[in-house]
Amino acid sequence: MPRTQAPITKVTARAYTIPTDKPEADGTFAWDSTTLIVAHVKGGGQTGIGYTYTHGAIVALIAGKLNEVVSGIDALDPPVAYAAMQHAVRNMGRQGLAATAISAVDTALWDLKAKLLNLPLCQLLGRVRNDVPIYGSGGFTNYTIDELKEQLTGWVERDGCRWVKMKIGANPEDDPTRAGKAKVAIGEHATLFIDANGAYTVKQALANAEAFAAYNVGWFEEPVSSDDLEGLRLIRERAPACMDIAAGEYGYETDYYRNMLSAGAVDVLQADVSRCGGVTGFLQIVALADAHHIDLSGHCAPSLHLHVACAAPRLRHLEWFHDHVRIEHMLFDGAAVPKDGRIAPDLARFGHGLVFKEKDAERFAA
Repeated sequence: MPRTQAPITKVTARAYTIPTDKPEADGTFAWDSTTLIVAHVKGGGQTGIGYTYTHGAIVALIAGKLNEVVSGIDALDPPVAYAAMQHAVRNMGRQGLAATAISAVDTALWDLKAKLLNLPLCQLLGRVRNDVPIYGSGGFTNYTIDELKEQLTGWVERDGCRWVKMKIGANPEDDPTRAGKAKVAIGEHATLFIDANGAYTVKQALANAEAFAAYNVGWFEEPVSSDDLEGLRLIRERAPACMDIAAGEYGYETDYYRNMLSAGAVDVLQADVSRCGGVTGFLQIVALADAHHIDLSGHCAPSLHLHVACAAPRLRHLEWFHDHVRIEHMLFDGAAVPKDGRIAPDLARFGHGLVFKEKDAERFAA
C-alpha cells in the first residue's frame, strides 16, 4: 500500500552561540565562538532536524517565510519544498544567509522523510559505500607549534586519520617552516594538508607550493580566493604533481560549482551541506562532480554530511573539523565516532540519526 501524505505542519528554528575551547584563526579571519542554527520541521507526527553554522539572523527567515511556503507540502517530497524555498527568497538573494537557511530546512526535511519511512537516510538515498574516510582539520594559525603538533598527531594516533590539515596564510614567509615541523610530528605514514583560506596571491602560492612539496603536502586548499577561478586554474596547472588544489566550501548554489568545474580550477571540489542547499543541493553537486570526473570532499559538519556522503559516488573524504566535531559531540546524540580514520552511519537509527540535546544546548541559546 502506498503511504498516505504527511503534510508539513510547522517549521521553527533557534540560534545557539558556542564559545570555542580556545581562540581560533586562519589566514584571513579570527573567531572565539561559533553560531549554530537548528531547524525543526514537523509533519506526519514526526520531527526532522537540520542545522547550519551562520548568523542568527536566519532564525526569523526560517520561522517566517520558509515556514509559510513549505507548510502544507507533503513531507515525502523534499524537492518540492526546496523549489518553493528557492522561489521565496528570489528578491532577497539566494546566496549567503538565505542559502544557509534553506540548507538547514532542507536537511531537516530529508531527516523527516527518512523517519516517516523508518529508514536511515543513507538507505533512502541509496548507498555506494558503508563508511567514509575523514581527515583531521584545525591547526589554526594562532596555535603554538606545540599546540599544532599535539592536535595533528592526536588525529593520526587516536583516530587513525591518514591525512591532517593545518591553516596557513597569516605569515606566508613562515608557513613552509611551520609546515615542516608539522610534517615531522605526524610522521611518514600520514599526509599533510594545508589551507590558506584565500590569503595568498598567485605568486606567493606558487612559490610556497614548491617549498611545501618538500614535505609531500598532498592538498593545497584555497591558495587564493575561491572567486579567483583563473588564479586557481593557474596554480593547479603549475603546482607540484603531489599536490591537489581544492576549493568550493563557500558555494551556495549549483551555478557556482558549474563555473568552478568549467574553469578547470580544482582537482577536488568541496561542498558544504549546511551552505549549498542541504541534502538536495549537495546531491546536485554530487552529479556535477561525477559528470566532470572530479572528486568531491565534504566541508566541516561531518555528522551532518555522513549519510549523504555515503550516497556520493566520487566522494573522497569528509573534513573532521575540530570546532564542529566538538559541537556535534556536545549537543547531538548519535554524533559520528571515528574508527581507523573512518566514520559510519548507525543503521539502527532512522533519518540522519542525530538527536538534538535541547536541555544541554539551552545555556548557549542566543
